Amino acid sequence: MKTIRVLSQEDARRMAAAESEARQNGWNVSIAICDAGGHALWLQRMDGAPLMSAQVAPEKARACILSGKPSKVYEDMVNQGRIAALSMPVVPLEGGEPIYFDGHIIGAVGVSGVQAGQDAQVARAGVAALDGANHLYAGA
Repeated sequence: MKTIRVLSQEDARRMAAAESEARQNGWNVSIAICDAGGHALWLQRMDGAPLMSAQVAPEKARACILSGKPSKVYEDMVNQGRIAALSMPVVPLEGGEPIYFDGHIIGAVGVSGVQAGQDAQVARAGVAALDGANHLYAGA
């Protein structure tokens, strides 16, 4: 039997530091932190963030959990003409980043509300707040 780490509420609070990245850049976003099952541990819609962003952010995180890859992978597929990717059970929008520990996906951060690359920047800041470098996707 394997022992697999899980994200705690304290981990989610630490990753909510992604808000600092958004504020420093003047971006109003929604930030979702999901566990390995795709269930929300944290959801925050900053004042002024688009209403829809509170629905999209958790879906970006879930896309990462289902695939083990950043959600940008699916946006790139669609942008490169693989429109069949639109029928996959994922949101094909950049802004979701998986969280790995010891080679296992333990959750993800999804951000929505600004431009795709900016959403991803905020999500990566959230992952980095967890002691990031060894958690970020590296083709695991």
